[in-house]
Amino acid sequence: MEQMIIMVAIIVAALVVLLWFFPVALWFQALLSGVKISLIQLVLMRWRGVSPKTIVIAMITGTKAGLTLRANELEAHYLAKGNVVKVVNALISADKANIPLDFKTAAGIDLAGRDVFEAVQMSVNPKVINTPPVTAVAKNGIQLIAKARVTVRANINQLVGGAGEETVLARVGEGIVSSIGSSESHKDVLEMPESISKVVLAKGLDAGTAFEILSIDIADIDIGKNIGAVLQMDQAEADKNIAQARAEERRAMAVALEQEMKAKAQEARAKVIEAEAQVPLAMAEAFRNGNLGVMDYYRMKNVQADTDMRESIAKQ
Repeated sequence: MEQMIIMVAIIVAALVVLLWFFPVALWFQALLSGVKISLIQLVLMRWRGVSPKTIVIAMITGTKAGLTLRANELEAHYLAKGNVVKVVNALISADKANIPLDFKTAAGIDLAGRDVFEAVQMSVNPKVINTPPVTAVAKNGIQLIAKARVTVRANINQLVGGAGEETVLARVGEGIVSSIGSSESHKDVLEMPESISKVVLAKGLDAGTAFEILSIDIADIDIGKNIGAVLQMDQAEADKNIAQARAEERRAMAVALEQEMKAKAQEARAKVIEAEAQVPLAMAEAFRNGNLGVMDYYRMKNVQADTDMRESIAKQ
């Protein structure tokens, strides 16, 4: 009895392994769905590390939707770590929406890291991207803060290698700044905000991106600071500081010149005192040599006294 149970268990295990290697049920399901794939192909998929169920279900889904898919292409995309189911769903959506999309392009988009199914959906239903607040200044110095809504549609042919949403937002922001900056007055922008949209849209900002810009609409414009007045105030403050610095420089130069003149005057007085100290010696020498008499000396003293008196009267 025990041997019989063991034999039955071995037979069941062998049958399970056999059915795993030979997915007859999956092959029969494909056959009933009109998908031409051999049982040997399914077995080889097992050996190559490919999920036969994923490939067969994808082929059945695509075939029922009217697509012509090849098992080798799906298997190669699976081995390349691609999402087979998402690619097939994208092909079905594109076919129903009359969007030209082949398997090679869809697989390339998927392997590039982009959601190919979402891209097809965006081609059918355009997406609205809200830009962050964009600050710009008109020519009259008034600051404006604008917000825009950008309606985009996925460009299937540019999804691989095309720039993303960040580039589109950056270009739109740059266009808004340029448009407001070229306006003579902020009132012109407030009166006709659609002029910004027309100018920005005419620049072809979607070139080289994965999107096609359908419209750019200004959602809101707020008035910010009077940048012109602020700049003038800053310039006036800077001019004042420069003038103060130059005045301080001139004052320092005047002080230095005054100190220099005082030093020269002190030097001159020192020389005068030194010369006056030599006068008695010279007079004594003149007395000894007979070059100066007593009467000459008294006349000189009288002249000096008269001079001192005149200077005293002048000072009064």
